[in-house]
Amino acid sequence: MDEVYLGSCTNGNLEDLAVAAGLMKGRTVAKGLRFIVVPATNRVFKEAIRLGYIKTFIEAGAVICHPCCGLCCGMPYGLMTDDERILSTANRNFIGQQGTKKTLSYLCSPAVAAVTAITGVVTDPRTFTGEEGTR
Repeated sequence: MDEVYLGSCTNGNLEDLAVAAGLMKGRTVAKGLRFIVVPATNRVFKEAIRLGYIKTFIEAGAVICHPCCGLCCGMPYGLMTDDERILSTANRNFIGQQGTKKTLSYLCSPAVAAVTAITGVVTDPRTFTGEEGTR
């Protein structure tokens, strides 16, 4: 993967951020991978800060964006180029929506997004041991 996108206006709820932060705690984003986190609303963003989720993402190497519709509707938070691969928790992956018509866009759960951000390859969280992303 070239990028992992967690969140959006519909899928950046507190429960999703909690799942991903729990898996990311004490780990780092894979070298060369962009990990973008977008809380759904200002209320969710503030609560995620209070609970330490945002700190966990920042310490892991994620980029945190303000609450917005974001990448799923083509907003400029990590738009992809030809043949780049993105794994996203957004609610849609229409051709050309998250980048060019040649962007390879895949949808996943928050848990898959988190462990993939750590390993750099699509990873099943049920088989993730944590050893893969410990440095």
